[in-house]
This record gives sequence, structure tokens and C-alpha cells, in this order.
Amino acid sequence: MSASGADQAWADARESAGRESSGTTGRESGGASRPKVNPGKLTELRREAEKSSKELAEATKALEKRQATLAESDKELKAKLQQLQVATVELSKVRKPLADLVQSLYQAPAGGDVVPFLSSEDDSATLRAMSDMTYLVSGRDEVLEDAGRLYQEQQKLAAQAQELRSTKLLVEAQLGAEVDTLRKRSATVVKSLSQTLVKLGVRINQGGRTGAACDPTNVDEAAGYPNGLLPKSGLCPLQQRGHELRADAAIAFVALNEAYRRQFGRPMCVTDSYRNLADQQSVFYRRPGFAAVPGRSNHGLGLAVDLCGGVDQFRSAQFNWLEANGKKFGWIHPEWAYSSPFEPWHWEYDPKIGSLL
Repeated sequence: MSASGADQAWADARESAGRESSGTTGRESGGASRPKVNPGKLTELRREAEKSSKELAEATKALEKRQATLAESDKELKAKLQQLQVATVELSKVRKPLADLVQSLYQAPAGGDVVPFLSSEDDSATLRAMSDMTYLVSGRDEVLEDAGRLYQEQQKLAAQAQELRSTKLLVEAQLGAEVDTLRKRSATVVKSLSQTLVKLGVRINQGGRTGAACDPTNVDEAAGYPNGLLPKSGLCPLQQRGHELRADAAIAFVALNEAYRRQFGRPMCVTDSYRNLADQQSVFYRRPGFAAVPGRSNHGLGLAVDLCGGVDQFRSAQFNWLEANGKKFGWIHPEWAYSSPFEPWHWEYDPKIGSLL
């Protein structure tokens, strides 16, 4: 997502929250006024929250990958510098006797075997001295040349290491700033979504849980728990008191509920939503043939509801409307519920459909 696109989405989320707090619709059966909310806005906010979360995860992964790559390169360069340092020491050990001898000859040129050469006596001793001097000077020059070459190589590698460290710090700073910006943006969208849910009567903090329970970016964590063993922190309350679903399903259901309210002037009637494992076992024994085996029900995943208020009557106006419009919010009446067993009241949220909205 481009920076301008993300900023616009962020601005839209804040503007939406402001509009929703000021508008009202017709009165409910209970007499309380409702905020005027476009049901599709919840879907947009949920989608934007998920998109921001995905971008944040990708940016964080890129930062970690970059850090690992640079650390490895830095490690290799340090190893090379250490190898060169060892090689320099070893070379010095090998060349030291020769270098010391050459140095002593320069310091005391009047003694030893060099005297015949300095006195210009043309005999075999002089030739021998000349040969030795040529060899010694040549050896000394080799020592100096090798030392100079190794020094230049060391300087080159040291410069490369310094450049790598500077690049590493710069890239880390840039990626870190991007991650921080995305984190703030994601938090803002989630906050706007949470505020909208609260305005619609969802008690996000009900039962001592935090607002994270209605954060759609946390559904992967909730999906990691076994059927019927989802923690309270992974379940988002519905407007219908006492009922809860996984965050993505709950947000979609609230949006669907608002559309249903516009159509029929009242919210949907819910008799059952998330069922823990104990509840599944109880229903299984009380309603044999009409309940899934405990641990296999979609109710235990926080992705299913049982409805009343007309929807439970096959081919009623409410049932037909929900059948025609539920999919727009990710909710479907599964094929098996049309016949085996026949359960017009049972509806499920399909995350695959929801992710495409």
C-alpha cells in the first residue's frame, strides 16, 4: 500500500468514526436511538485493519531479514580482517631474520664481509659480498612490498566494513521508522473499528476482557486453540448480550445485524453462538441427531450462530432475506443445514468468503 493510500484510509477511518458518532436511525423496540452506521463500513474497517497488520508483519520480516543478512556479511568481513592480521604476523616472523640482517648492514657498513666491497678490491670476496648485498637488499624490498600490500588490503577491507556498518545503521533506521509508522497506523484503524463497535452496543470490555478480543488481526492466535477451548481473550461479544464469536465473525455479524435492522426494524434474534466443549457435550446429549460431535462443531470455533425471530422458519421473509444477503458479509446457510439435519436456524461465517469482501 502506498503512503498516500494508507494515509487516505487512515483519514477515512477517523472521519467515519466522527460521522458515526453523530448520526442516528429510527428507534428500536426498546426506544433507544441507534447511531447511523453504514453496515459496509465495518467490513471496510476490518479489511483495512487486516491489510495494515499484514503490511506491518511484512515490514517487520524485511527488517529482521535485512539485519540477519548484514550481520552475516559483517561477520565475514571481520573474519577476513582477522585472517589478514594473522598472515601479517606470520610473514613478519618469517622475514624478520632477513630484515634484521639488512638493517644491521646499513647501520654498520664498515665491518664484516662487506669491507672488500666497500674498499673496491676486485677479487672473489668482493664478488661474493656484492652478491650477498644484492640478495639482502632484494629480500628487504620483498618484505617491504609484502607488508605494504597487506596493509593496503587491510585498509580496503576496513573501509568496506565501515561502509557496511554505516549502511546497516541507515537501512535499520529506515525500516524501523517504516515499521513504527505501520504499527501506529494499524493501531489507529483497529481503534476506530473498536469505537464503532462500541457505538453500536458491543461491550468490548465485557467479562474483564480487553479490546484485543475484537481485533480482527488476532484471529490467527484464536484459531490456534482447540475447538471449544477458545479463551475469553479470543472471543468478541455481540450486541446480543451473552453471545460471542471469534473477532472476524463477530465484526461481520454486527455488520449483518445492522443491515437486518434496517430491513426489519429490529436486530437479529440469537439463541446460540460460541459453545465451549462442555456446552457442546451437553447439547449433543440433549439433542441427539441435531448437534455435532463435541469438538467438531463450528460453534466451538466461534464461527456459527443459531437464530430465531423468524429466521428459524424456513422460507420466511427473514430467512429468505438472510439467504440472499448474508454472503455479502461472509455469512452462509451451509448446504447440510437444508436437509441433514434440517436446521434453518443455523448459520455460519466462512472466513474464505469474508477475506474476499
